[in-house]
Amino acid sequence: MAVFPASEVPPIQTAHWLMKPPSLIRGTWENPGEAGEWLGRQLTEFAPRFASDQDREATRLVLLVQAAVERLRWGGDVSLGHYLRGAVFHSVAVVTCSPNRAAPELPCPAVAAGPG
Repeated sequence: MAVFPASEVPPIQTAHWLMKPPSLIRGTWENPGEAGEWLGRQLTEFAPRFASDQDREATRLVLLVQAAVERLRWGGDVSLGHYLRGAVFHSVAVVTCSPNRAAPELPCPAVAAGPG
């Protein structure tokens, strides 16, 4: 299990991203709306490569981001994944910290320089 903390492979529990090294942090935000904007950019960037036509629909992506922002507002975590063409899986997560509701014993990682 020594490989888990340093690996970019998503953990089974979203809160366990907090166990990963700060180098894997893509950004930090105080405001759930800002985290949602980042999530929306990630989805928009990869959407043309999503294997499913349904997953590429703009309305669906907007609804995913809106639901994610609501979840973050009450302290929940967000983990999304989509298969891309060519049997590749795209995973993106936004994890609440200070403390995390699902794993309050896990400390927040050091803040990495990033978009937020």
